[in-house]
Amino acid sequence: MWHNNILETIGNTPLVKLNKITKHLKGTILAKIETTNPGNSIKDRMAIKMIEDAEQAGLLKPGGTIIEGTSGNTGMGLAMAAVVKGYRCIFTTTDKQSKEKIDALRAFGAEVIVCPTNVAPEDPRSYYSVSSRLENEVPNAWKANQYDNPSNAQAHYEQTGPEIWAQTEGKITHLVVGVGTGGTISGAARYLREQNPNIKIWGIDTYGSVFKKFKETGELDKNEIYPYITEGIGEDFLPANVHFDLIDLFEKVTDKDAALMTRDLARQEGIFAGNSAGSAIAGLLQLGQSLTDDDLVVVIFHDHGSRYMGKMYNEDWLRERGFLQDEKLTAKTILKRRGEQDIVTADVNQSIQEAFNLMKTLNISQIPVTQQGMVIGKVTESDILHALLENPAVKSAPVESIASKSFPFVDLKTSIDKISALINKDTQAVLVEDDLGKINIITQYDIINAISTT
Repeated sequence: MWHNNILETIGNTPLVKLNKITKHLKGTILAKIETTNPGNSIKDRMAIKMIEDAEQAGLLKPGGTIIEGTSGNTGMGLAMAAVVKGYRCIFTTTDKQSKEKIDALRAFGAEVIVCPTNVAPEDPRSYYSVSSRLENEVPNAWKANQYDNPSNAQAHYEQTGPEIWAQTEGKITHLVVGVGTGGTISGAARYLREQNPNIKIWGIDTYGSVFKKFKETGELDKNEIYPYITEGIGEDFLPANVHFDLIDLFEKVTDKDAALMTRDLARQEGIFAGNSAGSAIAGLLQLGQSLTDDDLVVVIFHDHGSRYMGKMYNEDWLRERGFLQDEKLTAKTILKRRGEQDIVTADVNQSIQEAFNLMKTLNISQIPVTQQGMVIGKVTESDILHALLENPAVKSAPVESIASKSFPFVDLKTSIDKISALINKDTQAVLVEDDLGKINIITQYDIINAISTT
């Protein structure tokens, strides 16, 4: 048996029991692995539904252009369907989205316009506003509008909800979903509640988003809005697809907890999922004390980890944001293990001979070159040798005349992997400024010594 096109493979995603990361919770915790959809996310479901409904309504005509503001996954679903159906795509997104998401959209031939994150939705620069402007400017265009388009939630009412009910044999007691557009949680919840009104629906929110407070107070508090790192969930406005009456509560999760839990899912469960999955599980762990042995919890894992390689799955990225603390050797720990050591430099006005004598006395093979205390270059034994071979009289010339590009600077959080990658035959060391503003040098010997004392 075969499928007529890739769109026919959407849906019927597996439920997988979590065993380690939720071991302290009572009940059974199941992950709905939406990464097995052809576009690697749950958004494939509603993307094709929105397109088909628009076609039937005469809103999307042959050869037309699909416009949408997207964090990446909806765009992927729309772009995939557009390739099969013969449409053009123009997407707007924000500059906080991972590069992998943007590259993936462009791989399908879509045009992607990156807009600033830290602006209000009504700001003409926002990705919402730009997509609306394009809808009016581009001939034969249709904007999917996933936030307010009822086809979004309807897709999950028709597909996701029934799948979960059937796969759990009607035993589900809790549905946990990271909330962005609201389509997934609202559509699935509506179906599940029709089968069993007692099923609990828990929405996961992020700090900087308005959902939790609005649910609890009915107030859209602009003071709650600020930029956040977590992708795919939370909003600074109220999408029509978020049906608050179907959601029992919202739980906020920090950027740090979401990012680290995303990584832990891969390391502890072998599940390579995206940022919203980390948020959802972190939120469940915060709420989990209320669970009983008889509970069966389904958590939606929206998308695939490959879209976050430069972020949540990159230790340097995590460390730069203070999410990781010296789990691996960093510039800071290398300096600590080496101990206090003053950096030796050569002033630009010193002669090449003086610089060489200094290197010979201290038994070092390279030396930074400074001007008024600022590092502006470096000199190595090889630089001196090549200069002398060309002209022995050059030894009295200022060292500046043969100085080459400075050693690269790294910060204290830079991992040993990144430092090692910077060191090669042309760059034998890196420079780092410590907490007191003092410049230090890290050489290959320092790295070897740090590793050997681990």
